[in-house]
Amino acid sequence: MRNLCEILKESKTIAVVGISGNPARTSRQIAEFLLRKGYKVVGVNPSIERAGEIEVYKSLTEIPFDIDIVDVFRRSEFIPDLIPDVLKKQPKTLWLQLGIYNDQAVRPVIEAGIETVQDTCIMVTYNACF
Repeated sequence: MRNLCEILKESKTIAVVGISGNPARTSRQIAEFLLRKGYKVVGVNPSIERAGEIEVYKSLTEIPFDIDIVDVFRRSEFIPDLIPDVLKKQPKTLWLQLGIYNDQAVRPVIEAGIETVQDTCIMVTYNACF
């Protein structure tokens, strides 16, 4: 696996799964941070259509272009529900935010050759890399 800084340097497009419509929520703040840093950011949340200036899709598989990083803000117990869509979408990296991990659920993603990061904040990592 590439180191985390390489992943962030080589990535252009990030899908934030579990983005909130509430600008005070961490998922929204980190999505907007990534947008300000020059990434193309889209959200995934079946309950909202936009999060500020970020377009939101109902599912990963509805996104009509390739994704470099799928950044997940969903509780660990919900990760298994996300795996089929990750495998269909084939991002370069599945990134589970700080406090989110599920070794059993991500095993098929790793076996499919998709780099997987668990229990790590993408914003903290970005700030450490740049």
